[in-house]
Amino acid sequence: MKYSVDYLKPFLFFIVVTLITLSVSRMGLLAWQYDRVAATDGLAFILLQGIRFDIILLALVLVIPLSLTPLILSIKALNKPWLWFIKIYLVFMFVEILFTELATPNFIAQYDLRPNILYVEYLKYPKEVFSTLWEAYRVELIGAVLFSTAMGVWVYKNIARRCEGIQPVTFLNALIMTPLLLVVCVMAGRSTLDHRAVNPSTVSFSSDPLVNTLPLSSAYSVLYAIYELRYENKGNLQYGKMPEDEMIARVRREMHIDPADFVSDKLPTLHRQQASFQRKRPLNLVIILEESLGAEFVGSLGGLPLTPELDALKNQGIWFENMYATGTRSVRGIEAVVTGFPPTPSRSVVKLSKSQRNFFTLAQLLSRYDYDTSFIYGGEAHFDNMRRFFANNGFKKIIDENDYEQPVFTGSWGVSDEDLFNKAHQTFLNYPADKPFFSLVFSSSNHSPFEFPDGRIKQYDKKKQTVNNAVKYADYALGQFIEKARHSPYWKNTVFLIIADHNSRVYGAELVPVKRFHIPALILGGAIEPQLYNGLASQIDMPPTLLSLMGISSTHPAIGHDLSRDIFSKIPGRAIMQFSTTQAYMQGDGQIVIMQKSKQPSLYTYQNGKLQASTKRNDDLIKTAVAHSIWPMLAYRKGLYRLPKSDGH
Repeated sequence: MKYSVDYLKPFLFFIVVTLITLSVSRMGLLAWQYDRVAATDGLAFILLQGIRFDIILLALVLVIPLSLTPLILSIKALNKPWLWFIKIYLVFMFVEILFTELATPNFIAQYDLRPNILYVEYLKYPKEVFSTLWEAYRVELIGAVLFSTAMGVWVYKNIARRCEGIQPVTFLNALIMTPLLLVVCVMAGRSTLDHRAVNPSTVSFSSDPLVNTLPLSSAYSVLYAIYELRYENKGNLQYGKMPEDEMIARVRREMHIDPADFVSDKLPTLHRQQASFQRKRPLNLVIILEESLGAEFVGSLGGLPLTPELDALKNQGIWFENMYATGTRSVRGIEAVVTGFPPTPSRSVVKLSKSQRNFFTLAQLLSRYDYDTSFIYGGEAHFDNMRRFFANNGFKKIIDENDYEQPVFTGSWGVSDEDLFNKAHQTFLNYPADKPFFSLVFSSSNHSPFEFPDGRIKQYDKKKQTVNNAVKYADYALGQFIEKARHSPYWKNTVFLIIADHNSRVYGAELVPVKRFHIPALILGGAIEPQLYNGLASQIDMPPTLLSLMGISSTHPAIGHDLSRDIFSKIPGRAIMQFSTTQAYMQGDGQIVIMQKSKQPSLYTYQNGKLQASTKRNDDLIKTAVAHSIWPMLAYRKGLYRLPKSDGH
């Protein structure tokens, strides 16, 4: 044995090749997004911080194998198996890092951010994800796999060559180098002598969320998102602190109901809601959640002429001109529309553990009024944990892809919207006339790779599988269903809500691209009087509004506004929007509070589709925004968002 550090050669090669790969990838992204980068004057900052965060990633990847190598190589019998492990490990990590970078442009094109927790979550659903990738990104996928494989083989050969001739080392060598390498990796991973290690907030230097992620590598972004998951179920991801009494008081105040209607000290937002309409019998409810239908696709909202059926219906019901989604994912839309729960920096409650039982939903409430409740979907209901959440929180019947016989068309995300609505229509017809029902009908045709049957629409784009054509087909299927429903026996006794879950793409160079949260919403049915609602509204306002229109007076914890009440024509509404790790609280007068983790809330104005930093201070609004960001996580953590054992109806 001799004192040697030859065993560092394969690690040094891995470090150099990975740094070059990440730098080339970053420069490619900077060139692609140069206009947005130039607007922040941050090119040099991104390049320098990029190297810093690449070193952090390498330290995280290498800390264990690198620091253990001298110690293990001091044991002669372990030399060969350990060197074999090092070769496989380094090649595997390089290929993973490279493939994630190759996937980044398409991820940015879809989400306007580097890969994050969504990148990991989608891996739980290989059928849907691979089908989507194969249909929409086949060339890119094949190219990425071939290139990653070729590079992996090249890296393996070079690392294997550098492993040749490595000899066992002395115990003295191991005694000195093991702690030294461990300290070097830990310090490189922390990248600072301050109390807290650096993190993505360190490079959040601009108001453009995408630009703020460019100093990171995609592998680091994904790993950090996984690391943050440990906080989610504890509810620790918050934008500020506030005494609990003040926070609850502010949330209650913004509900705009009589203080005497709050009925519980243990459940702070539990209150009595008196329906604005008295019905001979409570009406049925059907919520049609339209996949990825942003305002830019809706002619009546100033978008492209892709929704003639919906546009024709707007004057036949309550049309919301200023409805805003709470997030950018379907589960966030479900969370808001079905439970009325505000968005949080954590994942949607549809996916969190403590909300899988006894969490307030419209289905849970209506079950107490003897409603038959159902979730009707064209894909696999287990996706995004929907089946579990719905089954445990009041939905008695769940219909998914497996329940369709001889569907008209089946794509990557399940059967077509035609099949979905045909199934829904038949389900509703089968209910006895005196049996009230509630159903959530969730469409999926307007989802990448945008597959739909031929011969239904006049295509907007020449290429068939585009988002514009998929929107037009989804609108066609919706129009067919409404026409059938209008001539059915259940029409006169049913309230229909047509609303988007979120926009197709939420992107932009602003901290929160508010314009991309604007979605259509329409309430109609045989008993609904047409109305144009111009006030600011949020998806979380829909549960109380629907209950009132149905004629159901009830007790529940939802904090949304019953927009059928006259008071809301006289006061500014509000909308709460979650964009990645940033939250916006917008008031109807155009003032908006932007909240970021590890930063003080900032006040903006939103005018003509643009955010502008406010020159004024509104401490009351800022505190109200912070209260609404804290409340849902407290409610989740302590189990406060639920119905009491009996609501006394």
